[in-house]
Amino acid sequence: MNFRTLLCCLLLGCAPSLFAQAPKKVTRAVAMSLIVNRTPPEYPSVAKQLRIEGEVELEISLSEDATVGQVAIVSGNPLLTRPAADAVKHWKFTPYKEDGKPLKAILPVSLTFRLGGAS
Repeated sequence: MNFRTLLCCLLLGCAPSLFAQAPKKVTRAVAMSLIVNRTPPEYPSVAKQLRIEGEVELEISLSEDATVGQVAIVSGNPLLTRPAADAVKHWKFTPYKEDGKPLKAILPVSLTFRLGGAS
């Protein structure tokens, strides 16, 4: 961006969007404390038949109003990752706050699939 474009943005009031703060990466413990309600993932029938169990690691993008945005798959068995990602899209969170101000955040979460039930 050149100086002239930056100056125009400053004068027209669009500068805040240029300098928007990047989402804050939080710890797993903090992420877990923000969860209000979890929808359990659906255990895929193929994974059940093959007796596949395991952990799925995800990163959730959380908006200032605690809405789930993008869900990135970090690791896990491919038969289990999509149901895990689909489930967390329906989870409810409280907003992540610093100094009382809600911020965008990146939350690391993990779900464990066990044939006795997913968690």
